[in-house]
Amino acid sequence: MIKKILIANRGEIAVRIIRSCREMNLQTVAVFSEADRSAMHVRYADEAYPIGPSPSHDSYLNMRKIIEVARAAGADAIHPGYGFLSENAEFARKVNRAGMRFIGPSPRAIHTMGDKITARRTMQEAGVPVVPGINENLPDREMAGRVMREIGLPVMIKASAGGGGKGMRLVSREKDLIPALKGARSEAITAFGDDSVYVEKYIESPHHIEFQILADAYGNTVHLMERECSIQRRHQKVVEETPSPLMTPELRKIMGKTAVKAARAVGYEGAGTVEFLVDDSLNYYFLEMNTRLQVEHPITERVTGIDLVKEQIRIAAGEKLGYTQRRMRQDGHAIECRIYAEDPDNRFMPSPGKVKKITEPNGLGVRTDGYVYEGYEIPIYYDPLISKLITWGNTREEAIRRMKRSLQEYYIMGVKTTISFLEKIMETPDFVNGTYNTHFIEKNMNLLRIPCMDTSNDDRFDHMAVITAVMEYLKDLEKPVNGSGTGKKETSRWKQFGRQRGILRF
Repeated sequence: MIKKILIANRGEIAVRIIRSCREMNLQTVAVFSEADRSAMHVRYADEAYPIGPSPSHDSYLNMRKIIEVARAAGADAIHPGYGFLSENAEFARKVNRAGMRFIGPSPRAIHTMGDKITARRTMQEAGVPVVPGINENLPDREMAGRVMREIGLPVMIKASAGGGGKGMRLVSREKDLIPALKGARSEAITAFGDDSVYVEKYIESPHHIEFQILADAYGNTVHLMERECSIQRRHQKVVEETPSPLMTPELRKIMGKTAVKAARAVGYEGAGTVEFLVDDSLNYYFLEMNTRLQVEHPITERVTGIDLVKEQIRIAAGEKLGYTQRRMRQDGHAIECRIYAEDPDNRFMPSPGKVKKITEPNGLGVRTDGYVYEGYEIPIYYDPLISKLITWGNTREEAIRRMKRSLQEYYIMGVKTTISFLEKIMETPDFVNGTYNTHFIEKNMNLLRIPCMDTSNDDRFDHMAVITAVMEYLKDLEKPVNGSGTGKKETSRWKQFGRQRGILRF
């Protein structure tokens, strides 16, 4: 049995995992770097231990230190969350050798699907359609040119050990091949320590659709339907939704079966995601498999009612899945917006700093997975994702309206955020109509750049609101109502504004 879990991560995903553990009456152990000493996951866990300096390679990527802390704390298992060591086969192997359970798939599955060239080869052998390309490392520029001419432009150069959009270069002209090859290799060696790259055909107008799967150790594998992840910036997902506006019942059934086949081909256990590219003719191709929990997992939880973190823990503890594919149902529609501490008006530059004020939205069908609080200093060392806003509705239209309302209520002062940018996405016709693909942001940038009065991070505007509201309040105290000096006074617009933003309490 699993009784105590160390979470080898930080931020919102660490808090998210701890919540499920508490509901399962499991003890939790947090680890933290110097920059995260006052972080929310440190406060929320049952125990917390320092693991090193602020840079991630000295702390959250320090396998030896994390395992040492897990042993000292008496943890039975380690949950890696996503990012950091979550898809590191060697870390999973070391956790198992230390006598603890790695809450995730086997090291073999992680290695097979983590190397994109090996994954392509494995999928082809299993009968899963892949994007036309090669299944080997490009040894030199001569072979790259030959392959490019055989496949035909445009092509995509990809890092074999890649992920998160790193080590990728689009080649639309033959003269761009060599610079793209050098750039991809350089980025790959920096990000992954491996400069192996391969080439595949670039799919025009692609849709990025992924299927969530769960598999136990007894051969039971199911999919929990799809997520539409085509709204991306620099190959990074920005908005996700389920069901996909592109999907038909027939295509969902076929692609779901293919996702299950892909997972079974590597003896997969746990929660994972099989990602596909789908063209305008609804032809689909295997893209990659993420052998971990996805950032966007909450929207699947919302429409299926299944807690994916709890399922990960149960599977790691040796339990069987408690349901079959026939019992899987989707209820309504869910959308997730990723809130980043970035400045959309300055090329999305990271915006670390102190959170002076935060008011999160709530209400029916609204969920916020975050980790920042008033007074918290967002560090410069990690991914700028600070929260995920999830809304649900009986219909897609209701989910969009609820998201728009929630984004309007979301207030963070002290750092720049992408909230206003996400509001514009919700109003863009291509998104509202569900007629978008991975080129959405590039195609609609003129609409997304429409100037708007973004006061959410403007200290001067808040100060003016406070001063004006207080002046009106004091003025009202001296004003008799109906000649008697008592009675109900009309609330001023400035006072209403101050209350809505949480800066006035009277």
